[in-house]
Amino acid sequence: MKPDLRVKNKVFDFRNPTVLPSGFFGEKFEDMKEVFDSGAGAITLKSIGPKEKQGHPNPFIVKCDHGTLNAVGLPSPGYKNMEEFWKKMQKRNFPLIASVYGTNVNEFAEVAEFVAGKKPDYIELNISCPNVEKFGMPFGCDPKIAGKITEKVKAVAGKIPVLPKLTPQANEIGKIAKACEEAGADGITAINSVGPGMKINLKTKKPVLSFKKGGYTGAAIKPIAVRCIYDVYEAVEIPIIGLGGVSNGEDAVELMLAGASAVGLGTVLYSRGKTCFGNIAEEIREWMVQNNVKKLGEIIGKAHE
Repeated sequence: MKPDLRVKNKVFDFRNPTVLPSGFFGEKFEDMKEVFDSGAGAITLKSIGPKEKQGHPNPFIVKCDHGTLNAVGLPSPGYKNMEEFWKKMQKRNFPLIASVYGTNVNEFAEVAEFVAGKKPDYIELNISCPNVEKFGMPFGCDPKIAGKITEKVKAVAGKIPVLPKLTPQANEIGKIAKACEEAGADGITAINSVGPGMKINLKTKKPVLSFKKGGYTGAAIKPIAVRCIYDVYEAVEIPIIGLGGVSNGEDAVELMLAGASAVGLGTVLYSRGKTCFGNIAEEIREWMVQNNVKKLGEIIGKAHE
């Protein structure tokens, strides 16, 4: 009998633990359906904001030796300009995580209330983006603000689970997670990209990215993600979606041992393509067979014992 890859707890119900994070193929229904058909367990939308926002001009992404710097800048059509998109989404057959953001506490609640009316399965709060001008990451570094945003969104989200997305830049990420849990969070997403970082062109002697700085992702940040997930798991009772540096099944297992119930696959898409979801799910299963593990619950948080 094959090991059971289903993620099923008081919050999540995914066919397997692989999740498409926000910012990757999360704009068009057709792309999201293709990712799900390629094996993903759940899909996260690109972050939706309060108003139309263009994001940063090109170049906004650059490959580095061991990862990628990106400063897309949270482009969004604005939540009021997405009716055609939501009509298509009514046909979805996959668990949907809607990522939302705002420039202040009330805007988070405003966007989340509207999005909740479209009935996603989860609402993720992007309180941790490192490549925007005046907001984003600072929200995720202050437990009071993170808690207030969570509380306000919970008040308008109805029965839809709320998942704050945390930044590794927080001095004590466990305290941020705990503040969110006490404010009513149903789960945690950790982590967003590391940084900001920078790459300078040796010929022009100028920063490569138009925004100069960007969030760092890829295999190099996995140890940071593992530590952050471990700290969050120690601090809260609610389940975690772990993100950061996963390139294969063993990486995913490592994040789960630290405490993640599910695992996001982002930068690995550039090297392994959309089929990485199904392939990495099978690599997780192979590891389980080799280590006599029958279900995921046996390894989630095992490193804490």
